[in-house]
This record gives sequence, C-alpha cells and structure tokens, in this order.
Amino acid sequence: MAWFQSSNRKVQLPAQTRPVLDDDERIANDDEDAESLKLTPTDSNVTEDQNRDPFMGVKVRRKASFHRNYIGDYLDVPSRPYLMKILEKQGDKKVLFADKVLKFTSTGKMKRRILLITDFAVYIVDPDIDALKRRISLAAVEKLCLSELSDNFLAIIIPTEYDLLIASTRKTEIVSVLVDATRSQSDYELEVLLSNRFEYNATSELVKEIDFEETEEGARTRIVRK
Repeated sequence: MAWFQSSNRKVQLPAQTRPVLDDDERIANDDEDAESLKLTPTDSNVTEDQNRDPFMGVKVRRKASFHRNYIGDYLDVPSRPYLMKILEKQGDKKVLFADKVLKFTSTGKMKRRILLITDFAVYIVDPDIDALKRRISLAAVEKLCLSELSDNFLAIIIPTEYDLLIASTRKTEIVSVLVDATRSQSDYELEVLLSNRFEYNATSELVKEIDFEETEEGARTRIVRK
C-alpha cells in the first residue's frame, strides 16, 4: 500500500489497482503561457467511486477514464534504436512506461520530451536531437505531487537534485508505474501528495509554487516564483 496525502487527509493506494485516463484528454499546448495555463476538461468530470479509484475519491477524474487499459510502452521503444542505445548505455533493459510529455523548464517554457520509466530510473529524452537530457534514479524520488482537480500536471520531487514538472494525458498511469516500481525495488512506499497548491524546485536554487483553481471553464493553473 502506498500513502496518498491530500490537503485534508491521507489515503492509501491498493497494490495492483490502476486507474486510467480517457483518450479525449489534451495536454497544454506549446503556444500557451506556462505561467498561467487553463486546461479545459470534458463535460463529464466526476469523482470516481472509491472502490475503483486509487486516489480514493480525492481527485476529480473524467468519466471515460474507467474504460481505457494501460499499455505502458506507447512508443514501441525496441523499434527506436536511439532509445535502446540510451538504455543499454545505462544498463537498463526493462521499460515500464514510455510516452511523449511536456516538460516545464525553469523559465516556465514547455518542451516536448520523451519520458521513459524503467525498474531503476526515470529518463527525459529530447526527441528532436535523440539525446538524453536527464536520468533520475528511482531511489532519489521522494514523492509525487498532483492537484485534486481534473488536469494533467505532475511534479516528481527529487530533494538531492531539482524537481521535474511535466504535463501528460497519462499522468495516472505514470503515478501507478512509479509507485509500483519503487515498491518492487525497495521497502519504501512512495508518497503521493494531492493538493491544489504545492511547491517544487525548478532548479536547485529556484522554488516555484503551482496553484490550481476550479472554474466553470475548467481547471486553471498558475505557476509563480516564491
């Protein structure tokens, strides 16, 4: 069981329970201002039944998200030699998750990146130049931060380095993969914090705060310097 902590209470993630996201979700567009983003969910936002929801009803989810299965490798990594070369160089072989995401830079810009998760590490790859930009050991990850609303943001907190803020339509699958991988490699239960306001280190010396607000149009997100 992994602990999920909201601003009001903690809940636990049952082992092997995996929620899914619907195909209609969209991550933030490249031309939007990263300092003030508004993500518009579908009209069918609901809070999932707690017996099926690993977030135990704390996080608002989309109705269609009940009906999509996890795939894990959405990029067919074995067919991409440059990705295989990166993994082989690091000694990693087992890919648990692979997909394109948006990564937020320290200046608030959004960059398209490939996110790879193996049983030992998280990789951020630049698909334009086929280059590894960052490798994060799973052992270095302290917790994951998400809002309680229907949005696509996920912060991976790494105290010994600096944190990683991404947007992905498959955020829930990423969370489940990271929790399961950490559990299988150690006795450590990765904490997942659910809050509509949290801080993250954009660099080792730059702290930012991300605020989520529910509006009639959808979830509004604002990122500010601390």
